[in-house]
Amino acid sequence: MSRAEPIMLQEAEYLYDTALVSAIGRRDVQEDAVAGHFPAGSGLGYVVLADGMGGHAAGDVASRIVVQAFCEELARFESDPLVLESNVGAILRGAMTRANGQVGRHATGEPALRGMGSTLVAPLILHNRLYWISVGDSPLYLLRGMRMSRLNQEHSKARHLDRMVSKGLISQLQADSDPDRYCLTSGLLGGTVPEIDCRDRPIELQDGDILIVASDGLLSLDEARIAALVYGCRDQSSAEINSRLLQVIHDADDPDQDNVTLCVVKIRIGIEEAPTPAPRTAPGRRTTIQLHAPRKGPRTIRRLPSAPETEG
Repeated sequence: MSRAEPIMLQEAEYLYDTALVSAIGRRDVQEDAVAGHFPAGSGLGYVVLADGMGGHAAGDVASRIVVQAFCEELARFESDPLVLESNVGAILRGAMTRANGQVGRHATGEPALRGMGSTLVAPLILHNRLYWISVGDSPLYLLRGMRMSRLNQEHSKARHLDRMVSKGLISQLQADSDPDRYCLTSGLLGGTVPEIDCRDRPIELQDGDILIVASDGLLSLDEARIAALVYGCRDQSSAEINSRLLQVIHDADDPDQDNVTLCVVKIRIGIEEAPTPAPRTAPGRRTTIQLHAPRKGPRTIRRLPSAPETEG
């Protein structure tokens, strides 16, 4: 795996306006967990979001294990960002491997936890350089101007069906009506991870960019609607964007609405022109949210045959 080459830019001040929020939707169990870490003045920040699977097999436990283990591994390198960035791909994969191993050990040690698993999406920002690792179907979006794009891969049968449509092997109707369309093709269940999307070469963020990190409960809204809502709120705070998205989901009153967890990160970059920089007074944030509820009903995992491992 090639190492990332740090991009040298004019000295700048990078401000991250971040907010996290979770809602249980129409589920009996909150199986999402999320943590965000953006220490003031460090030019570094990351989000770790996990969507648990398993219901009675403790998807809520799995997601908390994944978030905690991943954050603990990243914390080892936080004080040395040069080492972190020079080895970012290996470090992100190592954190994922640790999280996956912890899930496996807990599931093996407690019969009631067997079968649990989790998705993972973890973007890492160093100044204005974005990296990530993801497994499963939890999306990472970038809104730049009027255009929103999904950055990470979706590890579900839907992606494979859509490829078949593009090759003319099946019709769009067949793809959309496949009963297994949204089955995951990869996840953290303690064993081999079939598909991994690891971006170890940076995407350069720009002033005004907005990142949306979410569990798949957000996808009760189609992507065009999400883009329009976020663009319409682009001048508001990240917390206000979260509130607007949750309000629209709530108003839709979908009886099958899944758990929803969101983290919005707004990027602001101010180039320092004076030879002596003024004191930096922009607020930094360190926020952690990990939610779960008593397990009342099952949620099952339906897995497809393993697919070859991929990386971005």
